[in-house]
Amino acid sequence: MIASDRLDATFIALADPTRRAIIARLASGDASVTELAEPFAMSQPAISKHIKVLERAGLVSRGRDAQRRPCRLEAKPLEAANEWLERYAQFWEANFQRLDALLNEMKTAKKKPARPKR
Repeated sequence: MIASDRLDATFIALADPTRRAIIARLASGDASVTELAEPFAMSQPAISKHIKVLERAGLVSRGRDAQRRPCRLEAKPLEAANEWLERYAQFWEANFQRLDALLNEMKTAKKKPARPKR
């Protein structure tokens, strides 16, 4: 899969609040589909569909533990998404710094006493 396709798949997977909640739950440790389905008012097959989207995006993998197939969070795609977002965070930070400088300059100019006219 091309890097841009992976990034697209990551953002598509993260666009759904249920999938984001599953990712948040898996951040605290592996879980079965049954465990992942508990907080949601939906069937296990519906949760399984969400997990498959996360698996296709590479965000989740499934292991084997006897009869259990626990889901595990895979951080690599999240790291790539974070790197992409970080470039824009740097852009906005630079804009905010320029705005702060301008506001400070305006405050300083406002505080200076006006020169008397001759």
